[in-house]
Amino acid sequence: MNHEVRDDTASGSQPWSGWRAATERALYGPGGFYLRPEGPAGHFRTSVHASPLFARAVARLLEEVAGELGGGEVAFVDMGAGRGELVTGVLAALPAGFPVRAYAVERAARPPGLDERVTWLADPPTGVRGLLFANEWLDNVPADVAEADADGVPREVLVRPDGTERLGAPVSGEDARWLVRWWPLREPGERAEIGRTRDAAWAGAVSTLSAGLAVAVDYGHVASARPRHGTLTGFRGGREVAPVPDGTCDITSHVALDACAGPRADLVPQREALAALGVSGARPPLSLASTDPTSYVRALARAGEAAELTARGGLGDFLWLRERV
Repeated sequence: MNHEVRDDTASGSQPWSGWRAATERALYGPGGFYLRPEGPAGHFRTSVHASPLFARAVARLLEEVAGELGGGEVAFVDMGAGRGELVTGVLAALPAGFPVRAYAVERAARPPGLDERVTWLADPPTGVRGLLFANEWLDNVPADVAEADADGVPREVLVRPDGTERLGAPVSGEDARWLVRWWPLREPGERAEIGRTRDAAWAGAVSTLSAGLAVAVDYGHVASARPRHGTLTGFRGGREVAPVPDGTCDITSHVALDACAGPRADLVPQREALAALGVSGARPPLSLASTDPTSYVRALARAGEAAELTARGGLGDFLWLRERV
């Protein structure tokens, strides 16, 4: 990326905008990255794509929520559904006859061949009871970026479609108050993604449930360990690239999940959340290899997939924000 941070007013041939507006256009505007036929799975691998064990764990969680709600039909709402991979896996993992109404919430068009039981929506349904699950959704909710200038004043970072940056006006209003509360910038050059849009997006999603559980799973951080220079980055074709807001790559940043959390929420690492749902990376006993070689090989493969989902330094470091309604 042609990355330069300047405090000038020259605009050149390309328009300047904040990162929030630039990301919105790049991801969801005409020809936007997330509206392409290949979908997110064509460019990066999430827990959903890593192993069917993830969808099975979410299905078990849905069964638990249904039990807590006392029976009857429940909803499964897949926020940021991509091309329906998670909701498809959950439906396949549920017991036959399980009373569920499945929703996939995504701004792209419904993919061909999707299970007819899935209702495809641009916005989550309201007044439903059950499980709302947002896997790597909040990190793609566009957010503005702030950087402390030479005097330590937080300023909005402006960007062109080619990725060139410069500093704009001082951050003010609600954004400034959010920074003071959740991500104060103290030294020149420190950066932050202003998470106010994500807080509002999550609160809005949670509010659609009349009863049940809402879960957001993402790379995240908390106030005690904010990254000094932010986390804004891009992905294309399975590789991390510079975040250029021209529609050619994903644009993402980690989420200040503690700012999103409501009063009845908790935060746990993915490794703990999945362990509680029966996902274990423990290897099968070697004795099984001699008594039932086929079962041993299958169990060994499952253990390897579980290890990837729960690995430190990898998918296991995702945070699960769980909020009961």
